[in-house]
Amino acid sequence: MNKILHINVGKYPFTIDTYAYAILDDYLDKLNKHFSSSDGCEEIMQDIESRIAEIFLMKMASTKIIDMETVKYAISKLGTPEEFGAADQSKSSTHSSYQKTNANWGIKPGRKLFRDPMDKKVAGVCSGLAAYFGIEDPLWIRVAFAIGLFAGGIAVPLYFILMIAAPVAKTSADRLQMAGEPINIDTIAKKVEEGFNKVTDKIDSWQKSK
Repeated sequence: MNKILHINVGKYPFTIDTYAYAILDDYLDKLNKHFSSSDGCEEIMQDIESRIAEIFLMKMASTKIIDMETVKYAISKLGTPEEFGAADQSKSSTHSSYQKTNANWGIKPGRKLFRDPMDKKVAGVCSGLAAYFGIEDPLWIRVAFAIGLFAGGIAVPLYFILMIAAPVAKTSADRLQMAGEPINIDTIAKKVEEGFNKVTDKIDSWQKSK
């Protein structure tokens, strides 16, 4: 007979047995130590917990209590620090392979349409569409909407439909899914760090302009 606990993961409440909780707590503790030197450690951990919560919610259809099997499944999907920490030399080649893949136009399996708040002019629809279709520069999508606006005005209702239908990419996992990249602790961390670098670059540019 196992005891159960009530916990919050990624802002979602779950019921979990004590054995599964011990495994999950140890896993999150290892991740926290692994990313402790990163400037975006807190955000990385939040995004990882949000992804774990998504996996738990998908599994809740078949179970009411999170057990060891469910926790181990989530860990297998995200990976462990040892798996990625031991592959430091291959990180650069893996990252470059992502860039090469993203440079190819076309919808990749697993991609989902989001609005991109990190690169938006109005609501992030155009940049989201660019990521979905594998177009590196969202300017081409914006030009297409501008042409559609002057050609007959259909671009305006289409934009508003997409603005309502497409969710905002709030987490790093959302941004990875938007680009069709695998969602694991390594890619989540890279997305968070890329976001921090973009903010830093914008601040530096603003200071130089002043």
